[in-house]
Amino acid sequence: MAVLGCVGFMIVYGLKVNLSVAIIAMVNHTAVSHLGDHHDDSAAEDDHHSGHTTVGTLVVDDGHDATGNSSGPSLDECGLVAKKENLMDGPFAWDENVQGLILAAYFYGYLFTQVPGGWLAEKFSAKHVFGVGALVNALCALLTPVAASASYVWLLIMRIIMGIAGGVTLPAMHVLIAGWAPPQERSKISSTVYAGMTLGTLVCMPFSGLLAATLGWAGIFYVQGGLSIVWYCLWLVLVYDTPAKHPRISKEERKFIEESLGTVVVVEKPPVPWKSVWTSLPVWAIIVAHTCSNWGWYMLLVKLPTYMRYILKFDIEANAGLSAVPFLCMWIFTMLLANVLDALRSRKMITTTFARKLATFTASMPPAVCLIGVTYVGCNTDLAVALLTLGTMFVGGMYSGFLSNHIDIAPKFAGTLMGITNTFATFPGIIVPSFVGYMTHGNQTVEAWRTIFYITFGIFSAEAVFYSIFASGEMQEWAKPKPSAQAEQQKLNDVA
Repeated sequence: MAVLGCVGFMIVYGLKVNLSVAIIAMVNHTAVSHLGDHHDDSAAEDDHHSGHTTVGTLVVDDGHDATGNSSGPSLDECGLVAKKENLMDGPFAWDENVQGLILAAYFYGYLFTQVPGGWLAEKFSAKHVFGVGALVNALCALLTPVAASASYVWLLIMRIIMGIAGGVTLPAMHVLIAGWAPPQERSKISSTVYAGMTLGTLVCMPFSGLLAATLGWAGIFYVQGGLSIVWYCLWLVLVYDTPAKHPRISKEERKFIEESLGTVVVVEKPPVPWKSVWTSLPVWAIIVAHTCSNWGWYMLLVKLPTYMRYILKFDIEANAGLSAVPFLCMWIFTMLLANVLDALRSRKMITTTFARKLATFTASMPPAVCLIGVTYVGCNTDLAVALLTLGTMFVGGMYSGFLSNHIDIAPKFAGTLMGITNTFATFPGIIVPSFVGYMTHGNQTVEAWRTIFYITFGIFSAEAVFYSIFASGEMQEWAKPKPSAQAEQQKLNDVA
């Protein structure tokens, strides 16, 4: 369950971010540069019919002008010999605004299914809610080339459907882990499962670049969608909602898990204390941290390939590979930080509150500084890549910070709180692509990106300050369990 759950999240997150790489190969950048403020899906047709396509061969400019006279090789702003793209222009003349809208469309659907996803998983079947959510993403990926060829509007619709399906997966997995993970193994199982979010980005970005370079942009969706169908078949056969429903589990294992998950005192499942939730400063600390962190996270997740292409001048194959390196470092850093903080807490060297605040601060201020620094390194692309890598790596602190905080303050309502905070945190996923598209429309310059990163710096700073002041790692009074009527009666009988 844990391994297939990890792969399931790799699929969901991989299919979420693969468009960030694919869109670079899908867009006819030559046509867009001549369109100005106008766009349409067929604007690139003239170039193809006339036999003129921009072929990226990494060929150095020969330095001759139209009359054949030698004018010297063309140099870029860094004094280096200019190189052409290592890729043909794609068939779609989508300007930066349209690209931003397409990249944001996933989050329009994702926004509305957080809380309903948890309810469906608890009411019916977490296995099928998670599985169908991933399956719909796979089927939509297979249909993406057809939708894009018809119109970018159809592509928008396809991405919204993917977002709706993807939104139910996280709360559904909470329910599955609750039904399978013994308390003493819960951290290990949870870490294994949720590592799929980072691994999906890590694997998908270079894989998408390789597929685009070898099979064309459509191959990204056909291959990844097809492999995801194979995963779904394994999920149906091997995973069940609870040990009691598994037909092949041993009696010993089932007994061990069910006894581990049992409670000595029977407690009633209370209704959500909504007034207490909405007036709790520790809850709002998580909401603010989750929302602000996602602004920076989606800035890196969705727009990093764009920055590396336009500003750092990497071709798509190198772009995809280099875009994945920061997420590898992030995954390693996440595992190390979680183990260190847990070890310090178990030895009573730090409190849970301090651990959450330290991890959240680490996930906000160092990335903010790195993003600002990357716009001042000039032509030192190696240093730029290093700063982007460090910035992304430190964001991994969120898994040991505010993302673990729901269970600390209200374990009974952790799923509900995750649905609430993740709903707020989805808005940056909608805003960031369109915001960057607006800021860089016809203006792919370091100065434009510097403004974007300064705004991101301010948002990260707000996260660090607000969370450091108001967050708590202690269970809140309104979240403490109350004994059932039967338990109270039993207590009275014992006293008598």
